[in-house]
Amino acid sequence: MSIRNQTPTQTQAPSEATEAADIAFARWRRTAPSERADALRSAAASVRDRADELADLLCDTTGRLLQEARASAVVAADLLEEAAVAGLAVPGRVLAGGPGAADWVRAEPHGVVAVLTPWNDPYPAAAGLVAAALVTGNTVVHKPSERSLAPGLMLASLIAEAMPEGVMTVVAGDGEVGAGIVGDDRVRLVAHIGSTTTGQEILRRCAHRGARAVVENGGKDALVVDDGVDARWAAEQIAVGAFTNAGQLCTSVERVYLHASVADDVLHELGRTAKRWHAGDPRSPDTTLCRLVDEAQLDVVEAHVSEALDQGARALVGGRRLDLQGPWYSPTVLTGCTSEMQVMREETFGPVAPVQVVASWEDGLREADSGSFGLAATVLTSDPAHAMQAIEELDVGTVKVNAVFGGAPRGSADPRRGSGRGRGYGPDLLGEMTLLKAVHWTTGAG
Repeated sequence: MSIRNQTPTQTQAPSEATEAADIAFARWRRTAPSERADALRSAAASVRDRADELADLLCDTTGRLLQEARASAVVAADLLEEAAVAGLAVPGRVLAGGPGAADWVRAEPHGVVAVLTPWNDPYPAAAGLVAAALVTGNTVVHKPSERSLAPGLMLASLIAEAMPEGVMTVVAGDGEVGAGIVGDDRVRLVAHIGSTTTGQEILRRCAHRGARAVVENGGKDALVVDDGVDARWAAEQIAVGAFTNAGQLCTSVERVYLHASVADDVLHELGRTAKRWHAGDPRSPDTTLCRLVDEAQLDVVEAHVSEALDQGARALVGGRRLDLQGPWYSPTVLTGCTSEMQVMREETFGPVAPVQVVASWEDGLREADSGSFGLAATVLTSDPAHAMQAIEELDVGTVKVNAVFGGAPRGSADPRRGSGRGRGYGPDLLGEMTLLKAVHWTTGAG
């Protein structure tokens, strides 16, 4: 079997895409794992070779800074290669059976997997889910977000062109199109990264018809600053977490809790740091702040900030649109925030750092653990005991100590509460993409 489909990938109608994936599954699941891995390596090479084009497209479409967009494309290639290696050791095990018997557990693919991905960081999100599904023998129907359609389609095409016909099909469309894919009985698993509202609807639809779902949804990630922490360093961490990609990352810092003993100093430094974030041409190495994806997202940010100001918060820095063409918003630091404010409860997805002062470390952890989300949280502390307390007590999928971003490859986590369900990345994602079958074999009674 040739592992390269020479026909350029085209988007298909949802029913046609699912039909093609369903037909291709019977053959793909019986393809040797090493050959599936080779196809992914070929896809990874194509993505790496076209990283500059992918970066330009993402920069033009969403405003992502060019250097960040290129790094995102390279990460996508890395994820495809990692899956090619990990897929050669799909979970399964031999059991201790009785005399004359052989017992083992084997991992099998689900069938057709729908992969629905977001606009804000589309390359790694799509590559991780698609690669895990394909390497374990599933076929994929992929719908990238309509808000970053061109970048999503280019990445999907590069992957699909390395696969046999029908193994990966691509669909363009809005939420209604996505709902049609999710509701198709031929789709046995839905993997989704995106909004909480969409994720909850996917869970309901899948539960109704008995399909499985892996969803990573919104976050309202907290950052807690302990007593005794260096103010300038804390301010830099807050700014990077809140303003990178204009706050449009699922793990952006969306609320900040400052110990009262360091609050004044940290806020002073944070105000100075925020003013150094420079908006401008996303292709310039001097630009640090990008625009928002569109006017609709700008409206959300303005609404959250305006409500907070009406309820008594104060804009230490920013709090307004920038006088630039397009959906630009200033790096914003809000003080005097309370837990009742929308900006402290709901995903803002903008360059906003809302700050609440707390009397103690324990109060900070308690506030950080409140609310309906549980994706990730960051703590800044020089006290090892406090760090361990945060790791043990915070009910989130990822706890970061003394760094807002980073982490070793191949980590896995379960988002909590409204942030999703299932392991959407890392080696454990391969387990989500497979079904386990127990086998018991004896020589028979004859």
